[in-house]
Amino acid sequence: MSKKVVMTSTGVPVREKPLGLRIWNNRGYYIMFLPVFIFVLLINYWPMLGVRYAFYDYKPVGEPVFVGMKHFLKLFETDAFWNSFKNTLELSIMRLILTNVASIVVSVFLNEMGNLLAKKTLQTLIYLPHFMSWAVVASIFSLLLSPSATGMVNGWLKDWGVIPADGMGIYFLADSKVWRPIFYLINIWKETGWGTIIFLATLSGINPELYEAADIDGATRLQKIRYVTMPALSNTIITVLVLNLAKVLNMFEPVFVLYNNAVYDVADVISTYIYRQTFAIALPNYGYSTAVGLFRSLVGGALVILCNWLSKKVRGRGIV
Repeated sequence: MSKKVVMTSTGVPVREKPLGLRIWNNRGYYIMFLPVFIFVLLINYWPMLGVRYAFYDYKPVGEPVFVGMKHFLKLFETDAFWNSFKNTLELSIMRLILTNVASIVVSVFLNEMGNLLAKKTLQTLIYLPHFMSWAVVASIFSLLLSPSATGMVNGWLKDWGVIPADGMGIYFLADSKVWRPIFYLINIWKETGWGTIIFLATLSGINPELYEAADIDGATRLQKIRYVTMPALSNTIITVLVLNLAKVLNMFEPVFVLYNNAVYDVADVISTYIYRQTFAIALPNYGYSTAVGLFRSLVGGALVILCNWLSKKVRGRGIV
């Protein structure tokens, strides 16, 4: 059997060495890679063997019993599951859109600032909330929105006469009508600063001669933003939206720390639904919660494929 001929970097054709010899010659690199490879197998792939329990009745007591597609048929007939699926899409997509719009506006504003010290100070203040854990964020806003005397927002409303001074305050995080707007505002406050990093990097790469040409043509600041800045940002905006679209189903912590049983109808998402089915009932059926998780993964995989196709259309290359 003839050996494969490959071209070297200098254009000289040589016969390729056998695979075993190539591995032996580069054994040092493979030895360094081995711990990482084992870690990935144990952490990322070994748990995937548990997917088989989606087809079993698996409870804390007794042996797993094969039931085929029973759990999938059950979840398709369960209103609570479809409500969580709908909420997941609505919350994720709206959060994605609003956070990116806020990041774009802030990025343009920062880019227009002439005072470098003020610009750097404002950037730092906007970035800081991103590094706070969601548990801390939830604690802060729970205090601010508390209906008790310590709630700052309710205190203002009483001072302004919006609600009676001697009455009970509004528990915003337990009101289905206002929970979502508050959730979006908290996410904007926390994540806008981090999102501006990508857009500011794009803005810093705009050719200054474009702005100089606009000045010569008599363009105002708003016209320069409209005709120079925004067209330069358009490709980055589309790319960020496409890449984040693949993660719309992976929402747990932001909702989990802010919701409660009074707002399940508007706040419950797939991840929190799985959590409750696994840990919040007396005798959970791990097979059913595994089936819900598998369904979420399949839909997430379909979204990744869709986003990869959109990325090829937009950027000329895929994300995977």
